[in-house]
Amino acid sequence: MTGAEAAPGLTLVSHALCPYVQRVAIVLHEKGLAFERRTIDLAHKPDWFLALSPLGKTPVLQVRGQSLFESAVICEYLDEVATPALHPQDPLQRARHRAWMEFGSAVLGSIGAFYSAPDEATLQARAHDLRGRFVQIEDALGLRSGPGPYFAGPDFGMVDAVFGPVFRYFDVIDPLPGVADLGLWQGLPRVAHWRAALAARTSVQQAVGADYAEGLCTFLRARGSALSRRMGAVAA
Repeated sequence: MTGAEAAPGLTLVSHALCPYVQRVAIVLHEKGLAFERRTIDLAHKPDWFLALSPLGKTPVLQVRGQSLFESAVICEYLDEVATPALHPQDPLQRARHRAWMEFGSAVLGSIGAFYSAPDEATLQARAHDLRGRFVQIEDALGLRSGPGPYFAGPDFGMVDAVFGPVFRYFDVIDPLPGVADLGLWQGLPRVAHWRAALAARTSVQQAVGADYAEGLCTFLRARGSALSRRMGAVAA
């Protein structure tokens, strides 16, 4: 079944910075599915959006008059109805990949705790937690049967769609004062290689608008966190 036959008239209800929206957009691009993007402000959620999203979160994918919510569910639906398949055919490996998708969501939670840390001591502690997650990923990448460049080898898959938005945060965060001293990436060559491969992937690049980095900077500065104060020092 081709993408055009599988899912016509798709609308992705989005927030400009949401990493969960990005993973769905990546999957849509990988499958060559045309879609309309409808961006909302999550700080001022319109009533029509709340009627579509029971949890009040993005993304929502509208398909032929019906609405799907939760990014993992949307991605699984798209993988069922449109080619190319982004999950392995082997049930055990497919389950393993779904587990690493959940791990990717946990990493996003760690990133949120990192950029929201209220003081330098907490920032250091959250950086340590985040570093631990990246070490676990480094170990998982070492289990591949080949060199990559993607999570499971030469072919882009659903886990890659999940981690593209994870790593994108650090294109903005890494250059901030003192972040290099936190040692988030030191001694993680497989993670670095995977991150670079994802950043170069067209679908990952197309998942956000041209103003993403500027919008993320604005969001981070407004947090009133230790990271915000580092950004303020740069601006001053």
